[in-house]
Amino acid sequence: MFQKILIANRGEIAVRIIRACKELNIETVAVYSDVDKDSLHVQLADEAVCIGSRQSRDSYLHMENIITAAIQKRAEAIHPGFGFLSENAAFAELCQSCNIAFIGPSSKVIEQMGNKANARALMIEAGVPVVPGSEGKVHSYEEAVRIAGDVGFPLLIKASAGGGGRGIKLAKSMDEFERAYNMARSEARVAFNDEAIYIERFLEHPKHIEFQILADKYGHVVHLGERDCSLQRRNQKVIEEAPSMLDDSLRKNMGECAVKAAQHVGYENAGTIEFLVEDGVFYFIEMNTRIQVEHPVTEMVTGIDLIQEQIKVASGEELSFTQDDVVIDGHAIECRINAEDPKQGFAPSPTKVSGLHVPGGFNVRMDSFLYTGYQISPYYDSMIAKLIVKASTREQAIKKMHSALSELIIQGVKTNQSFCEMILRHPMVQEYRFDTKFLEAKMNVLLEYDDE
Repeated sequence: MFQKILIANRGEIAVRIIRACKELNIETVAVYSDVDKDSLHVQLADEAVCIGSRQSRDSYLHMENIITAAIQKRAEAIHPGFGFLSENAAFAELCQSCNIAFIGPSSKVIEQMGNKANARALMIEAGVPVVPGSEGKVHSYEEAVRIAGDVGFPLLIKASAGGGGRGIKLAKSMDEFERAYNMARSEARVAFNDEAIYIERFLEHPKHIEFQILADKYGHVVHLGERDCSLQRRNQKVIEEAPSMLDDSLRKNMGECAVKAAQHVGYENAGTIEFLVEDGVFYFIEMNTRIQVEHPVTEMVTGIDLIQEQIKVASGEELSFTQDDVVIDGHAIECRINAEDPKQGFAPSPTKVSGLHVPGGFNVRMDSFLYTGYQISPYYDSMIAKLIVKASTREQAIKKMHSALSELIIQGVKTNQSFCEMILRHPMVQEYRFDTKFLEAKMNVLLEYDDE
């Protein structure tokens, strides 16, 4: 087992990793930008190193500074968390070349699966169903037109190197196709320095279902059930839950495909296989080669600490359980609490926390880096906390989340707390009759709440 780990991240995920390390008797090194010197992860870690200024490119994305800090502090491994360098193949390769363990998959797998068109081609090769479209990258406009004719409209033209909802354009007919094709390539070039695209049929009302997988260095791969992440705003998840309400047969088939996908690429560590499901049919869309923001809902229903499992696998241990040992118990829901004002177009609210009360009670958890007096930075993601609950049924979990949200107090900061409450009160959500288009379609209704 490692003796010391550097956490190449900030915020709640850095705090989460530090806590997991403490339970494993592993010393931790926090890194921080100049504006994060008072952040909670800096205070909780055994040691801390300033790695640059407030802009991410000068600190949390500065590979050389992070590696230098790890070497100086004699850290044996680096945990990248999510975001920043977590899916950067060059960083994983740099860690390896410096004899520092990267707590995640190999650089080769990150590169393979990070390119969405390549990942799509690999899944076709593995026999995992994908959304009808191109087999991989589209090499010319003429090829794109041919594929569009074969697949039919509506279509999505998507950046191969895409992520975060960028580089995606919808074409509902051939009249719109050329403009959408050129816009997707242009946006991909600006956002990712790679104008390669691929094409998929646009699914009108899909659910977004993802399977958590764990794999060790010895070829053992298991899945830990699925999460429903369909409640999204502009392709960004807002509320997640586990398990979904899939029927058992579909769940079994999807879980087997998730394991098959990971095995086909020689995956190691924690990862997520993401699917779209429509009319009882599922399609692979991408693989996230890191821990996910929403991993706590899986932890709550399985009792498995995913961060600790990541660390154990990276240190060379075998998985301590098999697929038959994984038992899904109860239902968990997570609300992402963001420093933003929904009534002002979700404008960020990077202000000072003047008061804080964290909900408590049986099976209530909050992952956060907030404390009274903390100044929220305007330079990073607006997510400031994740509120997670578990109960024996979905209905009871929703009631428990209502209670937890009503108890949560973050004074001095505009948040999406009431927005989450309204989502969970909507009859279609309570009856599990929603898809990835739900929030955008019902936005006006969901924003009709009274300010507290």
